[in-house]
Amino acid sequence: MLNYDLILASASPRRTEILHQIGVRHHIEPATIDETPEFQESAVDYVQRMALEKAQHVIGSRSDNIPVLSADTTVVCESKIFGKPKNQDEGMAMLAALSGGYHQVLTAVAVGNKSECLVRLSSTDVKFRNLSEHECLTYWHTREPIDKAGGYAIQGYGSVFVESIKGSYSGVVGLPIGQTSQLLQLFNVPIWGVRQG
Repeated sequence: MLNYDLILASASPRRTEILHQIGVRHHIEPATIDETPEFQESAVDYVQRMALEKAQHVIGSRSDNIPVLSADTTVVCESKIFGKPKNQDEGMAMLAALSGGYHQVLTAVAVGNKSECLVRLSSTDVKFRNLSEHECLTYWHTREPIDKAGGYAIQGYGSVFVESIKGSYSGVVGLPIGQTSQLLQLFNVPIWGVRQG
């Protein structure tokens, strides 16, 4: 008998931690796809497309029909998509752009199997205090920003930059619990280790 009820199409330790938090037994099988935004693609369309494509990639590679969950997170500042910084210069530029203002964190969650795949979107407004160039550089050297959308981690050292948040904290981390639990129940995936209904 399998010791899991869900496939997580992500290598993100944050997403794994959130699934553990709500008692979902899962197996990790990361999806590797092209994550390049399409020409003039909106951030909302982009994150939803990424989440769906990641889920569909893993669903298509499996012979069973165990539900697959995937997610994609992006930071949006003045209509510009901020993915993971490619280098120090890009990371510093992202933090400078986020300094002293509001930005949006969008996370799309997809859950599906060979019959259907559904997606939900979480949008959270985050405000940063004013950041100095010195602290941005010091933060970069912690190496935390390297694999984070927008170049920061709200659950880590980057939390000191946050002045306020309106929306889903777990969505900023990378997996919005509200939308995720709703989708899991639709696919009869147990949360708290118990099947619903």
